[in-house]
Amino acid sequence: MDIIIAAIAGALGNLSSDAVKAAYKGMKDVLLRKFGAESDLADAVKKLEQKPDAQARQQLLKEEAEAAGADKDEEIMKAAQALLDAVKAQPGGGVKISVTGDGNIFSGSGNVTVLR
Repeated sequence: MDIIIAAIAGALGNLSSDAVKAAYKGMKDVLLRKFGAESDLADAVKKLEQKPDAQARQQLLKEEAEAAGADKDEEIMKAAQALLDAVKAQPGGGVKISVTGDGNIFSGSGNVTVLR
């Protein structure tokens, strides 16, 4: 799940890059096709777009993605990885994220590796 949040949050800080913009559009298109433009997940993405640094909105996206089972969908996970790769390929290769869950909290910038 964290890869989806990291990819989207990282992309929102790097949309000036055509590669990131294209990968973000691809990710968003997959989410909208799978869950619908009026889904709670789509709404959470829209809200995060408005305030990408808001931890509460990142947490909302995580909750909605979990509820929708987005992390169990191979196409979504591939799109998330492609988006994260596009973000990491930018100068500095950093992703600014805040991830909460399971009693762990991480906030900062730098390269992101998510292992499960």
